[in-house]
Amino acid sequence: MIISSNILTILTFLPLVGAFFVLIVPGNDSVALNNIRRISLVTTLLTFGFSLLLWSMFDPKETGFQFVIDIPWMGDVIGYRMGVDGISVLFIVLTAFLMPLVILSAWGSVKVRVREYMIAFLMLETLMIGVFSTLDLAMFYVFFEGGLIPMFLIIGVWGGKQRVQASYKFFFYTFVGSVLMLLAIMAMYWQTGTLDIAQLLRYEFSPQMQFWLWIAFFASFAVKLPMWPLHRWLPAAHVEAPTGGSVILAAILLKMGGYGFLRFSLPMFPDASLYFADFVFFFSLGAIIVTSLIAIVQEDIKKLIAYSSVAHMGFVTIGIFSANIYGVQGAIFQMLSHGIISAALFFSVGVIYDRLHTREIAAYGGLVERMPRYAAAFMIFTMANVGLPGTSGFIGEFLVLIGIFQVNTLVAFVALFAIILSAGYALWLYRRVIFGALGKESLKSMMDMDKRELAVMLPLIILTIFFGFYPAPILDTTAASVTALVTQYQSTIGALPIDALAQ
Repeated sequence: MIISSNILTILTFLPLVGAFFVLIVPGNDSVALNNIRRISLVTTLLTFGFSLLLWSMFDPKETGFQFVIDIPWMGDVIGYRMGVDGISVLFIVLTAFLMPLVILSAWGSVKVRVREYMIAFLMLETLMIGVFSTLDLAMFYVFFEGGLIPMFLIIGVWGGKQRVQASYKFFFYTFVGSVLMLLAIMAMYWQTGTLDIAQLLRYEFSPQMQFWLWIAFFASFAVKLPMWPLHRWLPAAHVEAPTGGSVILAAILLKMGGYGFLRFSLPMFPDASLYFADFVFFFSLGAIIVTSLIAIVQEDIKKLIAYSSVAHMGFVTIGIFSANIYGVQGAIFQMLSHGIISAALFFSVGVIYDRLHTREIAAYGGLVERMPRYAAAFMIFTMANVGLPGTSGFIGEFLVLIGIFQVNTLVAFVALFAIILSAGYALWLYRRVIFGALGKESLKSMMDMDKRELAVMLPLIILTIFFGFYPAPILDTTAASVTALVTQYQSTIGALPIDALAQ
């Protein structure tokens, strides 16, 4: 009972406890560094265990927030409010699942400032879980923006040659976009007298106020997602970030933008969301088509995958603003699936980068002869990235296309055609890296994945295939909350009756 009533507090701040123990480990010799790695891994594994416990105790039939904590903090303004619903709980599980893999992937590759590296990621985990669990708008902003600091350091300290420029670009874009959200939060408090998200979800803002609030929140979420053409910071950040930074950036931080649209834009500003829907569709199609074409001509593996992420997030925004059950369910599934697949792809890049220390596609070729296990794993993730049936990448895109087809057939057909482009750049990358003649001397001594790398890859392979054949655990968890969200949205704007996918 004590654990269930405080599980969100435990989940949110357990990584900080681990960071404290990492900080006080004496010495910097090999024994101390191994102890630091072990503490970090155990902390993230415990956090993941608690996230699974949260999921197991979560009642998917309930539409409201569960495990609610509401403690006054700063008078009547800011409170310690926590809670999750079907939309947020799985993002916490995804975050907690990926962090042990990030720690494990850095076990041998990160050798400089290991203590600081682990502390940065543990702090980042607390801030990311806080985004998905807080029910106070001011605390949401703190968690949302607080994540910039450790990621800024991760890119700037442990990144590539252009890491400083990339880290400042990342910080500038995302911070400037969020300034407007802060002003909107202040306006919402002056209007309603509360920062309680649960109460704000029931408040009816005037259409005029919705218009400006929607724009302010959109500025922040669109940059974070990121939507085209506000994506300019992402390729540089991905290319220069270490493997773990790229994984968390693509798998979790990008999803905060989509989560923000679901938590705030759609339910709090329904009239404005309907008004701007065509605007979102246009730029979402731009993201899918333009960034896919850009991806095809890339010569850097990480940059290609980064542009691929922007294209896939275009499907997410299309699904969200189609505002029916198929579209919203598909958008959530797409975000969770992309979190797994994009993490796997960046881990895959890290495997060969640690051996050859280059990300240039031209430097590889014929790896299937030296690394058959790696070639098989990379093939699974490539097919999932394309959206091949039988992988988790197919389910989300399929549901999004069904949802948008009911709203705008032109957008649906263009998005369907654009999927072909993803097959073009993904298969082109796989062919050049894996197949062909093993002609380069530098590749002839490369070894296949070791036990540690297999331990990172296997869970991702299993989930990619499992959710491709059996998506019910995700869809059942989100069904009630999505149905309530869509019902409230469509009743507010007087739209057509919703479908019954989740029933």
